[in-house]
Amino acid sequence: MARTNTAKLSTISLFSGTGGLDLGLEAAGFDIRVALELDADCVATLRHNRNWPVINRSIHEVPSTELLKVAGLHEGAVDLLVGGPPCQPFSKSGYWASGDTKRLDDPRASTLEAFLRILRDLKPRAYLLENVAGLAYSGKDEGLRFLTETIRSINKECGTKYGTEILLLNAVDFGVPQIRERTFLIGSREGVRFGKLKPTHHPNPIGNHPHQLRISPVVEMYRTAWDAIGDLSEDGAEVPSLSGKWADLLPSIPEGSNYLFHTEKGGGLPLFGWRRRFWNFLLKLAKDLPSWTITASPGPATGPFHWNNRRLTVRELCRLQTIPDDYSILGTYRSALRQIGNAVPSALAEVIGLQIRLRLLADLSAASLKPSLIPPKSCSTPPPEPVAPVPSKFLHYVGKHAPHPGTGKGNRSRRQQQQPDLDIALE
Repeated sequence: MARTNTAKLSTISLFSGTGGLDLGLEAAGFDIRVALELDADCVATLRHNRNWPVINRSIHEVPSTELLKVAGLHEGAVDLLVGGPPCQPFSKSGYWASGDTKRLDDPRASTLEAFLRILRDLKPRAYLLENVAGLAYSGKDEGLRFLTETIRSINKECGTKYGTEILLLNAVDFGVPQIRERTFLIGSREGVRFGKLKPTHHPNPIGNHPHQLRISPVVEMYRTAWDAIGDLSEDGAEVPSLSGKWADLLPSIPEGSNYLFHTEKGGGLPLFGWRRRFWNFLLKLAKDLPSWTITASPGPATGPFHWNNRRLTVRELCRLQTIPDDYSILGTYRSALRQIGNAVPSALAEVIGLQIRLRLLADLSAASLKPSLIPPKSCSTPPPEPVAPVPSKFLHYVGKHAPHPGTGKGNRSRRQQQQPDLDIALE
């Protein structure tokens, strides 16, 4: 039966982190009835900003009955169960196939299995599972097979019809000013299909920027870094100064470029070998392009950096993740960066949430609603900042540098071939 009222839909959030996914769902009209999170800094952030009930324990210690009690709901009454389990190895114990459920204190129980346990116990009208590693990779589908087999077992046991649709989405295609690919698994208790999400934004086809992105025939232009943070400044913000061996080289790299500018194929000096470093090494934002992916634990030379040759402030990082301005991230700069870098862009979550209301929960009132967390398009963008000359202390690196030998032939790949178990343990 279709819903036409505007009452908020109940949501139980697992692995809530700093709240990026939940903030988007909140903007889409969902009521976060309880959030479950283990990390102390994330819990402090959640409790400081929202009055959502937050359970600060491991998911393995929390029975489903407690979640329902705190949420004030009963089995089958939850509209949406959401969560992004950490990417841990899947158990091969045949947890569901055998019909024998593990005890909550079993150390072998994985976070993914715990999410599925709660899905079975709560029987929500719909679920959204985010950031499941390996789901979309050809030849590495053990995670997907585990999920589909488990959910098939849940359906058989409980008489439900949950599907396992995969959404491979890039946040920039939906108004987020950041290139960030995410994987979602989604399903309805009644077997209603969600279908595909058609991109709503595209790159500006005008201009000759070397990193111009693919063009798709949709309506609005991509939101850029300038759209998101052009009105902000560093004044008064806690931002660690740049440090490390390469810090003074950053001003010599143009906006939108990285260390590749200083290779034989770039426009600068040949200081590095082609593709011998990670992509985000000395990577700098361009005002007229979306940001590249914000990482949770960057090294001293890991970008993206601000076009003014500094680290991004916490508020700028939040803007690039479309976390609302009234939301404060607590903790040190390092902690805030980790919290923000692990979050789902809130505007992307809002887009998905509105479509869940409409497609899976038959809430017709969502048909007329527009996303509210996408930053507005700026009327104009300033020109790029001037590029500084290479400091003299780096000039001894000028010379012939060998390019990367190719996929699977680099130093790390050779180490893994020689000591695969050791490398896996170190990662």
